[in-house]
Parts: sequence; C-alpha cells; structure tokens
Amino acid sequence: QVQLVESGGGLVQAGGSLRLSCAASGGTFGVYTMAWFRQAPGKEREFVAALNWRGDSIRYADSVKGRFTISRDDAKSTASLQMNSLRPEDTAVYYCARARTVLVVTNAPQYNFWGQGTQVTVSS
Repeated sequence: QVQLVESGGGLVQAGGSLRLSCAASGGTFGVYTMAWFRQAPGKEREFVAALNWRGDSIRYADSVKGRFTISRDDAKSTASLQMNSLRPEDTAVYYCARARTVLVVTNAPQYNFWGQGTQVTVSS
C-alpha cells in the first residue's frame, strides 16, 4: 500500500514562493505518473501538474503554467512542486497523487493513491 505525505505548505504573500514536497513509501514509486491537485473551499478538486516516471512528459494546468514546476526524484521516492509568483487564487489544499498508469493523465479518477493534503494560503 502506497502512502504519500505532503509537506511545505504555509502562508505566503502574493508574489512569493513555496516548495511542496511529497514523500512516498510502501510501494512502487518510480514507474507511475505523479501529480499535484488542489482544492479550494467550495470548489472541486482540480489538476495542477503531472510528470511521468522518466521526466520527459509533463503537463500543467493553464492557470499555473510558467509559475509552477513539478519534479521528482525516484531514488528518494519524492515529488516536488515549486510554486513561484503565487496569487491569492492559488489558495487551496494541495494534494500529491500517484496514478494508476504510466501515462500523464489529468483526471482525478486515474489516481489511486493520495496524500492527506497540505494547506497553501496566499494573502493579497
């Protein structure tokens, strides 16, 4: 059973940066696509970024392109999300997830393992 634990969330002013980390344990990490999703209060969970195991296929939500960077270190079974130029609308709980597939997919049902989430709050 794969367990994912996120860290790195917090409160930051608009224009600032945060780096989220996701540590995986208990199962296969290096083959499957990893992703970040987020959920703001009163809204549905939405896709943020995904990265395949070789790191040569990446997708970002349009709202974060050019500001966020996803990465992974398979030797350490970790994934990260570097978030720059943060905006108040980026405020949400951010979740790390492992896909059922090696393909880079953006819909939540294609992910079968999830972390507990980490809160990111961006003040204006």
